[in-house]
Amino acid sequence: MPTQNRLNQRRLEAAERYKPAHVRLLLVAQTPPVAVPPDPARYFYFEQVTKHDDLFRGVVRVLLGEEPLRHQKAALLRRLRDEAVFLIDLKPDPTDPRPLTTFVSSLVDRCRRLRPDKIILIKADVYDAAFAALHVAKLPVVDVRIPFPGSGRQTEFANAMARALRAK
Repeated sequence: MPTQNRLNQRRLEAAERYKPAHVRLLLVAQTPPVAVPPDPARYFYFEQVTKHDDLFRGVVRVLLGEEPLRHQKAALLRRLRDEAVFLIDLKPDPTDPRPLTTFVSSLVDRCRRLRPDKIILIKADVYDAAFAALHVAKLPVVDVRIPFPGSGRQTEFANAMARALRAK
């Protein structure tokens, strides 16, 4: 099991491989999953995730319109990049015990640097923590609460994402 710092660095490197030159759609999730031994680390941008990849699978279903197969994850990540879609987390380190609100000013700065055309917040607590600050900062954040696509909420996720994608 890699140390948490090494795992955080691997996450940054993996995301950077799939970062588009221009971000049309920025998705902001809560935090990467905690790596729990003996399971390998999971993350949206890790290519070899064998289970519990609900966010990636939900995003692909909605944005690319197809059923994601695990052996195709690298190709699907490239397609998301080619569609100018990028995902970041409000709280980059899942082991950091501080509340989500602690990371909002950093998120605003990261969003300004990425200059996306549209920002969609995924998960109610991310929306609650960050929407107002992103809106006040005049960033193009969508006013739609979107549930995480797990625990039977995949259809709710898909419907909310569709509304968010249509929003101006």
